[in-house]
Amino acid sequence: MKIDRKILQSVASNARLKLSKKEEDELLPQLNEVLEIFSGLNNLKTDGIKPSFQPVEVKNIFREDKVNKCEEDMLQNVKNKEDRYFKGPKAI
Repeated sequence: MKIDRKILQSVASNARLKLSKKEEDELLPQLNEVLEIFSGLNNLKTDGIKPSFQPVEVKNIFREDKVNKCEEDMLQNVKNKEDRYFKGPKAI
């Protein structure tokens, strides 16, 4: 698929970009070159290759979630509180 000036202007408009004629002249060949390179991916032979979402194994590096009682710690430095709750300004 080739991008013409009309498509470029439409995409720029959707992205809320104002492109000058000079910028359009610079972008058109660049975008068409990128699309041509990516169209080469359609010619790759992928028979026998299992689809994967990650090329490398992904490990969860986060700690386990544990429920802790922390009311006292949480309310310790709060100026506006009432009983066990934060007290904020009135909202209409």
